[in-house]
Amino acid sequence: MDHAVPVARTALLIVDLQNDFLHPDGAYGRAGQGAPEIAALPERLKPLADRLRAAGGWIVSTQFTLVPAKGGEPIVSPHLKTLRPFLKTGDFLPGGWGHRLVDTLAPADLVIEKIAYSAFYQTRLEWVLRKCGIERLIVGGIVTNGGVASTVRDAHVRDIDVTVLSDGCAAFSPAVHDTAIAALAPVARIATVAETIAAIESA
Repeated sequence: MDHAVPVARTALLIVDLQNDFLHPDGAYGRAGQGAPEIAALPERLKPLADRLRAAGGWIVSTQFTLVPAKGGEPIVSPHLKTLRPFLKTGDFLPGGWGHRLVDTLAPADLVIEKIAYSAFYQTRLEWVLRKCGIERLIVGGIVTNGGVASTVRDAHVRDIDVTVLSDGCAAFSPAVHDTAIAALAPVARIATVAETIAAIESA
């Protein structure tokens, strides 16, 4: 970790670790969609989140969102309808239980609704980071080759210092995860959760 950026200006950016993705009663759980690597993430990230909070850092959570339209019918992109036909009214609903960050990692200091892979696309994330003086992001969450990769690349082009947690992210396939982590090495620092905690403690 670059010690030039103080912990007070550092945030753990938790990408889409929401009840509708992870909880058995959530949208994906009801449909039998999941992976053990994804299910393990909240407990793996908790020690880092707790340490960062104690050191004066930030917790920022992104929430994948299905925006309700007329009659509450969610707006679902065509590609997502094809991939996830089980999504229905009430899933990923803003303010709903399924939309929230999982209890293990709550509460977040800042919450960002997102409608696409990148947490920067048509959101207030960059504005909030600048206003709060956050200069470094430590990124964990799901999925490594989707929301994580897109968000990290968008942070990179905005000159935001980024560390990707190699064991704090996951995809639906370990092979896909490994490929995505390797592809992010040119635009971000890659570290484990333990290495990141040690760096915070030594800062």
